[in-house]
Amino acid sequence: MLREDDIVLVISNAPDMLLAKRIAHVLVEDGLAACVNLGAPILSIYRWQGQIEGADEIPMWIKTTAGQQHAVVQALAKLHPYEVPEIIVVPVIGGSAPYLDWVREQANGTPME
Repeated sequence: MLREDDIVLVISNAPDMLLAKRIAHVLVEDGLAACVNLGAPILSIYRWQGQIEGADEIPMWIKTTAGQQHAVVQALAKLHPYEVPEIIVVPVIGGSAPYLDWVREQANGTPME
C-alpha cells in the first residue's frame, strides 16, 4: 500500500508532440506533476479491434505522488484523444532523496498563479 507522499511514475503516450506538450503543461501548471519528460517519437505496435496497428507516439514520463495519481489519471483521460489511452502507474522504490523531496513539493495539487 502506498502512502500519499510516495513517489510514482505515470507512463503514457500522446499521438503527437503538440498534444504531449499541452498535457505536460496542464499537469505541471495544475500542480499534479512535478515534471513530465517527453521522449522522441516511438513506434507502438498493438492489437486494436481485431487488427494489428502501428502508430508513432510521443512517450510521456510523469513524476508525481501517490496522492496525486488519481487526479493525473483523470486529467490524462480527459485531455487524451484515444478511446483507451495507455496510463500505467509505477511505484518508485528509491532514488535521490533531494529529487524525491522536490517531486513531493511540486506535485502538491496547488496550481501555479
